Formats: sequence, structure tokens, C-alpha cells
Amino acid sequence: MATENTHFGAEAIASIMNNVNSVYFIGIGGINMSSLAHITHLRGYRTGGSDRCRTALTDKLEAAGIEINYGHNAKNVHTYGAVVYTVAISPDNEEYLEAKKLGIPCISRADYLGYVMVGYKNRIGISGMHGKSTCTSMCAETFINAMAEPTVLSGAELSTMGGAYRVGGNEHFIFEACEYMDSFLDFNPTIAVILNIEMDHVDYFHSIEQIRDSFSRFASITGENGYAVANGDDENVKTALADYKGNLVSFGIENTDCELLAKNITQKRGCYCFDVFCEGEFFCHIELNVSGYHNIYNALATITASKICGLSPKEIEKGLTAFCGASRRMEYKGILGGARVFDDYGHHPTEIYTTLLGAKDLCDEGGRLLCAFQSHTYTRTKEFLDDFVSALSVADRVYSVDIYSARETDTLGVSAELIASMIGNEKALYTPSFEDAAVAISREAREGDVVVVMGAGDIYKVFNYLEGNLKK
Repeated sequence: MATENTHFGAEAIASIMNNVNSVYFIGIGGINMSSLAHITHLRGYRTGGSDRCRTALTDKLEAAGIEINYGHNAKNVHTYGAVVYTVAISPDNEEYLEAKKLGIPCISRADYLGYVMVGYKNRIGISGMHGKSTCTSMCAETFINAMAEPTVLSGAELSTMGGAYRVGGNEHFIFEACEYMDSFLDFNPTIAVILNIEMDHVDYFHSIEQIRDSFSRFASITGENGYAVANGDDENVKTALADYKGNLVSFGIENTDCELLAKNITQKRGCYCFDVFCEGEFFCHIELNVSGYHNIYNALATITASKICGLSPKEIEKGLTAFCGASRRMEYKGILGGARVFDDYGHHPTEIYTTLLGAKDLCDEGGRLLCAFQSHTYTRTKEFLDDFVSALSVADRVYSVDIYSARETDTLGVSAELIASMIGNEKALYTPSFEDAAVAISREAREGDVVVVMGAGDIYKVFNYLEGNLKK
């Protein structure tokens, strides 16, 4: 069970922060929480936090002078003036309960982020069920290349930034806007980007109508002088924005009514090139260096937001050409037995399907697509079981690793073994552990193949067992 978001708002949090000089982050090891901790530390606050175990992110925090506790203990919060928590923690987390007992202000991550971004002129919130981290990284790369000095908070690390965040000037704030538990309704965008809308997070959202309403409310935060950057090919997005009162700018491929359109699309080894037309006039030519048809939409969203903020066509072209992907988004890891190996965060059937289709285009002639997959949460697996089976069947070989439980318990009768059996023994193999998956991949990968290690949990640990055999 997750912990509720607070909804204090930026003004109330500013008042709280005026009276404290130290902030404690519960769940500090998460990609967003660690970035917020870094930013807080840079603003001069004594900063600390806790998480379950040591990771590369917590090592980086400690190296920056941030105090880290491994494991949760009530006494850890005693010397701090405010607590920021991720809603992924349990409501009975002892640090959270102790802070409440002592009257220490507790602020949810989303609410705190909404406060942090106030003061920037252009606040670009990248939302959608899929592609948020990639699009946020694309925007970051584009603005950095244009010397626009953006401040960035992303859900994925980008080599250009040396991590998942960047502290820049006060004009542009680019951030990933997560919809889970309506977290993004605490943000303060001036430009709301909506990439796509469909059913997900079924432990919180109960209908597509509820989801559309949430995205509608997110866009409305921009106000009448703000902008909604919308995928005009997505019917759910169009429905959600039917009553939007601000400046609506749409992008697309199929819908010719969109203000920005991709035309003359060509493809080479999975990477797409296309011309962009704005209201019927040629605007720029894009040659992507990341694979997948879905990345045309991510690029179009980036182009639209960048144009609104005043970047030139040449600056946008240069930035998108320089973008070679974010961490764990079809991230190239090396060669194994002649096969190219990639790491990917995909965990929804739509993401899996589109990513694996793009990966197939990377295979040499006669090569196969091999996919090691770990499903994320039992509720998602149960709700989309048939869709997972269909999406994974794009691969020629699937290695199904035990489900990542996250905040849930196994009570729904689904399993990685069930996924493998439904795909079929001729294509799928149940590999319960990371080591099992690594052994199977190493045994079967050959010249011309492509291997994708996929999932939003901890399946990246497969690489601990492949590392000795991977050649860069």
C-alpha cells in the first residue's frame, strides 16, 4: 500500500522551508528522489535520507556530502527540520511515523517538486503513459546543445548531464511529470506535454475516464496563457483536452489537422529520418540516432516544446541529432557471442511491443531477437496478461524472470512461469533468477542476433552475470 500525496502547494511549502535548514528524504535512492536531494543540497540545506540498500545512486549522494542511512530507523529523522517522502513507502514506515509524531513537516515528492520548480519562466512538464523519460532526455539534450542552460529533472540518467538532473539557469525547467497517484497534479507547468494516454497503474486508476480526467486537470494547471503540447494522433489525448482553455499545439503523423506534422519518413536499421512541417510550412529535417517508430512522436513533442520556448530549427536539429538515448532506454551494453545487447526499461505491453518491433529492425539478416523480461507488479501483470504475452511474442526467444513485486504481494495467481507457458515452450523459457537468464542468453546468443534485457524492476542485475562476457 502506497502513502498518500500531500497537496500543500508551492506557497505553503515555501513558508515551511523558510523555517528549516535541513531536509531528510525517505526513499532517497530513487532516481527522482536522489535528484531532488542533490538539488536541495546545492541550495544550501543540510541533506540526508534513507533507503533499503546501497546503489550507485546512493554512492553518488554520499560522495556529494549527503548523509545516507541504509534501512529505516525512527531516530534518523530526529535532527531534521523537514521530511520529503516518496509515495512508494508504506504508511507505517517508522521514519515517516516518527516525523509525524514529532510534528516535523512531511511533504510528498511530487508536492516538493512542484515547489522547487516555481520561479522558472518556462516549466516544461513531460507527461504520458509511455516515453516520458526519453522525451525529457531529448528535450534536455536539445536545450543543452542550444546553450539554453536548462534545469532538468528526469526519470533516466543522460550522459550529457552526468546523471538524471541538471542545475542550470532560471529560464527553463524541464521535468518528467509522473501520473501515478495523480502526482503530476502537484506540479506547476507552463507547458504541459502529453505524449499518450492509455490504461495503466491499475492499482490506482480504475478506468480510462479517470485517467483522461487526470491528464485534463494536469494540462489545465498551465492556465489560459500556458500551452498544452498534445499528440494529435491519440484519441484519448484529444478527448482529455477537448475543453482546454490555454494554447493547444498538436503534433502527429497521421492527423493532418496537427500544427506540427512528420512527413517523408524513412528508416535505416531502426532509426528514422523525417521532415517536420509547421502549419503547412517546412520547419526542419530530423535524423534520429535512437531506434523505434515511437521515437518520432517523442521527437515531435520535443520540437514543439522547443519551438514554443524560442529555439530555432537549426538548434533543434542539432540537439536531436546529438541525442543517442537515455539510460535503460534501449541502452547499448556491448557484444555477447556476436549479438548486440541492449538494456531497456519497458514494462507496459505497449512499450514492450513498440520497443521490440524497433529492436527487430536492428537484427542482421537471419538474426534473431532475444528478450529477457521481468514483469513489474502483480496487478499490472494480471490486468494485461494476454497483452504481455502478445507483445513479448514479437521476440524470437523470451526468457521470463520472476515478477518484481515492488509494493505488492503475490495474491493474484500470476507468475513469470505462467507468462512463459502462455507464450509457448518453443519460444519462451522460464528463468526464475537473473543468473538463470544470463546463462540461457549466453548459451543461445549468436552472431547477428539482438538481445534486449527488459523491465522496470531490478532485471538490470542480469548484467552482473553477463559483464565478464560482454565486449564493448
